[in-house]
Formats: sequence, structure tokens, C-alpha cells
Amino acid sequence: MTLARAAAAEPFFLVVDGGQRFCLFHPAAGACRGAVLYVHPFAEEMNRSRRMAALQARALAALGYGVLQIDLHGCGDSSGDFGDARWEGWKRDLAAASAWLDARLGQPLTLLGLRLGGALALDFVRGAAKAPAAIVLWQPALSGQAFMTQFLRLRVANDMLSGGGDAKAGTASLRAALARGETLEIAGYDLHPELAQAIDTLDPALLAPRAIPVHWFELATSADRPLPAGASSTIERWRRARVPVQARQVVGQPFWSTQEITECPALVAATCDAIREPDHAV
Repeated sequence: MTLARAAAAEPFFLVVDGGQRFCLFHPAAGACRGAVLYVHPFAEEMNRSRRMAALQARALAALGYGVLQIDLHGCGDSSGDFGDARWEGWKRDLAAASAWLDARLGQPLTLLGLRLGGALALDFVRGAAKAPAAIVLWQPALSGQAFMTQFLRLRVANDMLSGGGDAKAGTASLRAALARGETLEIAGYDLHPELAQAIDTLDPALLAPRAIPVHWFELATSADRPLPAGASSTIERWRRARVPVQARQVVGQPFWSTQEITECPALVAATCDAIREPDHAV
């Protein structure tokens, strides 16, 4: 089935407590086989990934899946500023989006999370009223401390370039500022200390879903490269905990971080294959 057969996407605002969330719903072409909720990544990674998110949504819609993209609180075209965003609030947004899909389609739900969106999806599932049928992770950033360190380094690098940074203090001084309750401006985004703390304490072991099939995708520059050590370690621990996780490596560029808009058709195709697999067993 070609992408051209999918119906046009339907934009709307989902009303939630405290505001509205911009959504884009891609109706299934023909009989609906399932529902997919896309959980976008953090800060600027969201904007750089919009093209890939749209391509994946259209591809899945053409295969018979209803796909919902939602801009979380303070992100994209949703109400609020990024500095107002909180981790728990984002999980409430996912709950509202899941409920909307259930009411609209009444079909099994698959969560598709990119980078920190993968961690958010997993954390949401831990307390969700209804478990999803499957979870798809694109290059998930599950170690909150490592992710936050990487994000804080953007501020350190900018301060160094402007001549106002302390090379020795580095991210430690920024974490100290957050601990004092200060909001930090990083790469154009105001980071509230409560959001930073919630991310910083994310633990891959605690995020392991129970009895929910997981399809984990990593991008690599060549097919013969091994999975990153951190991903391999987490996947192995999850399997020992009887999490049905299937890991696949796809050749492509890290589109969430490239300066130019980048596509990865192989990832779109592999994700379509994973979601429509009738048997998710590893």
C-alpha cells in the first residue's frame, strides 16, 4: 500500500486541564487495525524530528492504523511555555491522548517514543489505567542522568564560547543552580528545576515494562556495528526480567540531532513491520 492512499491528517486542539494540546490525527486507510500514539522527544530534538514523525504516521495510516501526534504541554503549538512543563503533566497529556484514541477508535494501542519520549512513554505505562498492546522505542534515552548531563553541556558550551563559562565547574554548577530552585535557559529553552529533577532520576531498570512487547530500534552508520553498550546492557537486564523486548539496528543518521532535515526510510519500514507483526514474542 502506498502512502498516497492515506487520508489527510486532521489537526485539532485537545482540551485538557489547564489548556489545550495541539494534535494531528492520521486516520487509518480502510478498516482500522490499531491505534498508535507518538511521543515526541525533548526540546529542539522535537522540531528536528517532525519530518520523520510525519513520514512514519503517514506510512502507518496507509497500513490501516490511526496515528495521533500530540504536542505536549509547553511544546510546539500547545498552550503554555516550555518553562511551565512538568514531567507528571506530560504523562497526564499522554493519558488524555490515549483516552481520545480509545474513544475514537476502540483499538489496541501502540506507543511510539523517540529518545526521551521513549522514557516518558515507559514511565507513563507504569501508572496507565490501560496497558498498551506494544511499545516501540526509537533510540531511547532511558538514563535520565546521562541525558540531563548531555543537555546541560549545551549551556556549558555556549557559556564557554561567550567567555562567561567556567570550564572547571561545568555541569556541576548548573545542577547546583537547579538544586537551589533556579530555572536555567539552555539552547533557547527554559528548564524548570522540577522537570530537570524528574528527568535526572529516571532509571532504565525501573522503566522496564512488564509483559508488554517492546520493539527497540537503534540507528547506526553501518549494519555491522554492534548495539551501543548502554542499550545492550539495558536490553539484557530487561530480558532477564522477562520483558519481551526485540532489538533491531537500522542504518541511518540521527535525524533528531542533524542540522539539516534528515529522513530514514529504513526505520519507517522497519517500524511498520514491527507494529503489524501478529506475534510480538521475542
